[in-house]
Amino acid sequence: MDINWTPVIAATVCGTGALYLFLKWRNYQKIQKKILNARKRRDTSLLQAEQAVQQFKIRSKSLEVNKNLNCSTEILMESVAQLEDIKSQKKGLLYGVPISIKDNVAYEGHDTSCGVVSKLDQPALVDSVVVTVLKKQGAIPFIKTNIPQGLLNYDCSNPIYGETLNPCDLQKSPGGSSGGEGALIAGGGSFLGIGTDVAGSIRIPASFCGICGFKPTERRISVRGISSCVKGQKSVSSSLGPLARDVESLALCMRALLCQDMFSLDPTVPPIPFNQEVYESSEPLRIGYHENDGYLQPSPSMARAFRETKDLLEKAGHTLVPLQPLRLYHVFHELAFRGIMGDRGHTLISHLKPGPVDPCLRDQYIVLSTPGFIKRLISVVLKPFCPRISASIDATLGIGSVAELWRQHVNIEEYIQEVIAEWRRLNVDVLLCPMLGPAYNFNYCGRLTSALSYTSLYNLLNFPAGVVTVSTVTEEDEAQLSQYTGAHGDMWDKLFVKAVKGGVGLPVAVQCVSLPWQDEMCLRFMREVEQLTAKSKLTRKH
Repeated sequence: MDINWTPVIAATVCGTGALYLFLKWRNYQKIQKKILNARKRRDTSLLQAEQAVQQFKIRSKSLEVNKNLNCSTEILMESVAQLEDIKSQKKGLLYGVPISIKDNVAYEGHDTSCGVVSKLDQPALVDSVVVTVLKKQGAIPFIKTNIPQGLLNYDCSNPIYGETLNPCDLQKSPGGSSGGEGALIAGGGSFLGIGTDVAGSIRIPASFCGICGFKPTERRISVRGISSCVKGQKSVSSSLGPLARDVESLALCMRALLCQDMFSLDPTVPPIPFNQEVYESSEPLRIGYHENDGYLQPSPSMARAFRETKDLLEKAGHTLVPLQPLRLYHVFHELAFRGIMGDRGHTLISHLKPGPVDPCLRDQYIVLSTPGFIKRLISVVLKPFCPRISASIDATLGIGSVAELWRQHVNIEEYIQEVIAEWRRLNVDVLLCPMLGPAYNFNYCGRLTSALSYTSLYNLLNFPAGVVTVSTVTEEDEAQLSQYTGAHGDMWDKLFVKAVKGGVGLPVAVQCVSLPWQDEMCLRFMREVEQLTAKSKLTRKH
């Protein structure tokens, strides 16, 4: 007997399709519930904080700043009880100082979400080492701050907590990934904050928001208890460091953290206390410098701020020596970018897949999600016309084997030694270079990974680096943007102009760098830049 299979097949296909749609809908509902719960926790903590403020009849600047800028992921209400506890102790270098911490810094009982749904509803079981030490030093961690989705972006928006705004201009990005920190501190809602930096994530928000930020040598500060969406990536080092409104606050934080408590809690951290003598030294410095790294032509305000700072340092008796980055084009693509994308972005994508992708990350997500053979084809086609874009797309193909990864690590080690040898040949103590800025218009950060050459290089080298705000964008700087051609004249150079357009009055910074483990020397150099800038402004006023 012949059986007509058509209705059976049709019913099976329809049933399967219906089941697929139902499972997809149910998964969507679960995701939305997680996001809503996270927002509810944040809103509840904000309400509790407002009630506490009213009870104690005090004014909370941080709550006011958060209402305007959306920089918080949660208020740490445990801080109220801690405030009561420390009243009887009255000890520690940071006694009574309220401190903000980036979302990915573990605080017991709270999520370290990294802005992704996959990490929600997983509260930390214990405090991170840095939080433990801060508490022992009398500090009061009171708020967790916002980040971009997945952290590998220098904007500050995610589908869970929304977009953070720049206090200097609400139409601009505060930078990232420590963008909530930068916005809160610059807005006056926190004296001191803790961020993390894998390609500029402390320094860019500091620059965009007009404050100071410091990326120490990797492992100078413990990173135990710090969450990430690319855990295991070793080519480009990530550091934990402070953000504040002045260099002295950064140095105070480093002095407080570099103590026996941290060395005991994390024995992998070298027991090197803060060297106050180096930090307070007033000996003339021999300073390497470059105005243009050859990969990204600085914006007019970046270049002017750099030149003015260089002139101030020369007039103060320091020696300035030209020092260009070595083989930066190759190093940026083949060592830094390919190193970060070593797994072809699979680990990051695995964290993004469960939830919606934020607009700030969409362009990156599309590139990372594109099949490898298509990216190879696009890279080959673009090479004659847009070699820089071609090389960057090729770098997202990552590292193909363990043997290649080992070669990559050897190449990085050799490059670090090559750069150190160049510093020694020129006998320089520190380096002065431009800092990315001014603050971008929204949703350009994810489209301009090319602009990270000034910051990511020092993560690759594992050199301490810090940012000091020295100026603001002038009308003349803005006018000169119309003549900006860029180092390559490609689409990225044109996008960069659009990203920084409309920046009159926004802060502009410079970057200070030193050799590994010379963190105090870097901070000393930053303080020198800060003081000379302040004196220059005072002189101009009179």
